[in-house]
Amino acid sequence: MNIQRSFSSEQAGVLYLVATPIGNLDDITVRCLETLRSVDVIACEDTRQTRKLLNHFHIDKRTVSYHEHNKEASGNGLLQWLAEGKQIALVSDAGLPAISDPGADLVRDATAAGYPVIPVPGANAGLTALIASGLPTDRFVFCGFMGRENKERREELERLKKYQETLIFYEAPHRIDKTLVAIRDAWGNRRAVLARELTKRYEEFVRGTLDELIEWLREGEARGEFCLIVEGYTGPLEEEEEDLWWRELSVTQHVDQYCEQGLSKKDAIKQAADDRGVSKRDVYNEYHREQDED
Repeated sequence: MNIQRSFSSEQAGVLYLVATPIGNLDDITVRCLETLRSVDVIACEDTRQTRKLLNHFHIDKRTVSYHEHNKEASGNGLLQWLAEGKQIALVSDAGLPAISDPGADLVRDATAAGYPVIPVPGANAGLTALIASGLPTDRFVFCGFMGRENKERREELERLKKYQETLIFYEAPHRIDKTLVAIRDAWGNRRAVLARELTKRYEEFVRGTLDELIEWLREGEARGEFCLIVEGYTGPLEEEEEDLWWRELSVTQHVDQYCEQGLSKKDAIKQAADDRGVSKRDVYNEYHREQDED
């Protein structure tokens, strides 16, 4: 067993992971402020953004840039400072560092080298959105930002499709519509919540089905970073699927079976989609494709 323990001595540097507000500056904690005032240097995702926070609380500390595009060179410099015994605070633009940002790489390298890494907790956008979403909070999975390429996104959605936990995503305003459509097409019309401007004056939660959220977005303008909370899978479990009566049927046969029981074509497609845990659109398209082949 390979167990790593951080060492602690007067000569050892310390890396503090300091949470910053996600909107409302009053959400910063007393301990966060004390830590920022006490360290030798603050490593920032964006020094200009962090400077606004520091100026607001009258904190005069040296800041250095540490982000996705310079993390290798800057990270080596930060590790060298830790070796020299410096106290470093790592912050992101908002929320907890090392969540959907390269801070995780610095934490990995610092812990591997044996330096103490101390979390100073505070606000987090994903959990803030989750607890007010109205969806189950007893079990959840943080997914962060999905891949930008269509193939990568499809593979990720297929992997997450049967997760029963509530799922938490982050998304940028120019991609949120495409992301909602991709999730709806892959998982069906689940319940979901969009949260934006969290803790700010115009904080907003939009609750509904994925179809309703897509319609809402297209009626207005997507502004601000989004947290997307999506209901987990509620279909049959794997062990239950073996006994499903429709398992060996094609989509056409599945739909036709419901039509023979008296359902309309529209309702039959909806019921077949519910059975299979896919979207109505997928069943509709597959049904007509099979009809055309016949």
